Amino acid sequence: MTEQLAAHGTRIGPVVLIAAFLVSATAPSFAQNVPVPKPAPKSRAIQLSASGPMTTGATPAQVPDPVIPDPRRNQPANIFASFDANQKAQAARVSTYLSSLQTLVGNFVQVGPDGSKSKGDFYIQKPGKVRFEYDDPSPVELIADGSSLAVRDRKLATQDIYPLSQTPLRYLLSDRIDLMKDTNVVSVTSDDMFISVTIEEKQALIGTSRLMLMIGAKDGQLKQWTVTDPQGYDTTVAVYNLDTSKKVDPSLFKIDFTRYPTPPG
Repeated sequence: MTEQLAAHGTRIGPVVLIAAFLVSATAPSFAQNVPVPKPAPKSRAIQLSASGPMTTGATPAQVPDPVIPDPRRNQPANIFASFDANQKAQAARVSTYLSSLQTLVGNFVQVGPDGSKSKGDFYIQKPGKVRFEYDDPSPVELIADGSSLAVRDRKLATQDIYPLSQTPLRYLLSDRIDLMKDTNVVSVTSDDMFISVTIEEKQALIGTSRLMLMIGAKDGQLKQWTVTDPQGYDTTVAVYNLDTSKKVDPSLFKIDFTRYPTPPG
């Protein structure tokens, strides 16, 4: 579900997870089109202010330490896998939660395949709109306007455009989703901390990739997701300071085709 973004021959960079999550169906040439910024050198203190995403009426949450999944979990899946009543109920709980979201604002911390960490803010407005902004010094933004997804580099004033319908972002941005019916669920697990649902996608030209969504077992809130690319590399994003009541400025989801022209293919 992710392309490999290369920097000086290594698989690194704060954009890799979000790009992986959003652009699973794009061509491998994306790796050469989007420069990979270095991770932010230090964390940013989240302030309680009107300009920053916060949980209404709550103090800033501690930056979470993403849970890195056991790589051995990615064994070949039986497409005809069956699930017991409890697993179906857990998947239904995740589906109901995702379907209930209309807006979601918060912060994220990302762990790339090489262990590098980066942070930023995100904004979601359903259906189909999202914006991910990385903390400085990264110049990268990802914007979906309901039909297209732009991966933008502010420093170079360039962006790459992809059809939103061809990305796994549709699972998070659709008005309603039934994971057991609308996706190929290959695993449903739960413990005292998380309910985890793993979705598998097979692309003829790219290969098999996976998306694992994790919500809190107690509060039922989105905690993180992990993207596994066809080569088996994982990128994980944990989200926090979530606010479902904040009004989002519609201009955040506008793709500027004038200032940021799309590079020729």
